[in-house]
Formats: sequence, C-alpha cells, structure tokens
Amino acid sequence: MYAENVVYGQVLGAGLLADIAVPDEGDSFPVILSVHGGRWIRGDRQDSGAINVKQWAEAGYFAMSIDYRLVTCTPAPACYQDMLCAIRWIHAHASMYHLDTDRFYLIGMSAGGHMVSLAATLGKGKFGLTGGWEDQPHDFTAAISVSGAYDLQKLDWGSGWLPTGEPWDDAREYASPLTHITRENRPILMLHSDDDGSVPIHQAIAMKEKMVAVGAPHEFVHYSDRGHIPINDEVVAQSLAFIEKCQT
Repeated sequence: MYAENVVYGQVLGAGLLADIAVPDEGDSFPVILSVHGGRWIRGDRQDSGAINVKQWAEAGYFAMSIDYRLVTCTPAPACYQDMLCAIRWIHAHASMYHLDTDRFYLIGMSAGGHMVSLAATLGKGKFGLTGGWEDQPHDFTAAISVSGAYDLQKLDWGSGWLPTGEPWDDAREYASPLTHITRENRPILMLHSDDDGSVPIHQAIAMKEKMVAVGAPHEFVHYSDRGHIPINDEVVAQSLAFIEKCQT
C-alpha cells in the first residue's frame, strides 16, 4: 500500500503531511521514518534528502517520509516538534499497520540528520508537544544521520535555528546533538564526506570523538569524495547493514 498526503498531525488547523508505504505481505513490520534536509528552510518529503518510501516497503519496512514546518514560516523548534509528532503518530498507529515499534529507525539528511541525531541524544527535551498524539511515547531504536549537522554554534546556517524569546547562542547550543552525548544515547550511524560543502567534516569528527570518549553507541562511515551526501542507494545499503547490527 502507498499513500500520499497522510495527515500525521495538526497545528493551528493546518495538517502536517507525510507519504507512507506498507509492504504487501507480512504481519509485523519494522519502521523507517525519514526527515528531509534543506537547512530547515526548504525541501520536502519527496526530494533527494528523503527516502523513497516504496523502496523501503519493498525491503519489508513500513516507511514514512514527512514534511515539517520550515523556519521560513514558523520558527524553530517547530520543525523538531513536528518530527516528534510523527514518532508519536507511528506509535499510535502501530496496531493499524502491524508495526514492530521495537524495530523503529529514524533517517535524516543534512538538517534532517541534525534532527534525528538530536532525537537520539536529547529526545523530547524541553520542547512542548504539538500536533497531537500527546499520550504516545517518543521511543525508537536508532538513528541514521546522512551529512548531518551536530554543532549549530559552529555552523554558518545554524543561524536559522532561532526560537523566539531565547538567547541565540543558548538556543543553538541546546539544539546541538554534540551537547547531549552520553552512554545512554540511542545508536547513531553517521555518514559524512571530507568534501561536504554544506556541513564541514569537522562537525562529524567532533561528534564521533565525543561519542568514543563517553562510550556512546555509534558507527561512522567516513568518505573522502561524496560531497553533501543525499539519500541514495549506497546510503540505503549502509543503513540496512547498520539496522541489521542493531537487531542482533
């Protein structure tokens, strides 16, 4: 089954939209939730910064790719709150779609990589619940960050993360995954390239070094020549291999 424009939440009367795909056969499906890139200012659930949900359904997964409120219309952390809402929506609909939420994975590219990494390190944090399904958990198994951002204070486009009524530096520090690394973090797969022109490689290296220092679960695939890596077949293969390790 494939469906577009599924409403996974509502904010001030506006629907938050997603595309979903469900395998044709089976009675218990692992979950992959995709969060697109675009520096929180652009992009959508069907571009190269998001998964092809049909491809993942063919691999046996319930796949969901979301749009979220962009900072050009609603300041951060609205985009992050929308992703959290999508996680809750999946838990709320686990019985309907026969989902195995003990095998629940997030994947994000660039700004999406930032948000799934923040979920793996911080979780809900201090952010209020919006969109609905407030009685549901934010639990998931692991995160996959492709060309993700980890330290907003040292990122030129980190200036886009500017919640109202908060000091700029404090808000960016709190929203940086690097700030929240502990041994209890959910496992993270990071894929990054030396020649990434949008998120400098030192962001991923600093993240890896801190995770190694504290014993946080992670895997780092370090490329030299992939640029700002999109969600492509190579990423899918790396992701599936990582997921298999998480399940053993």
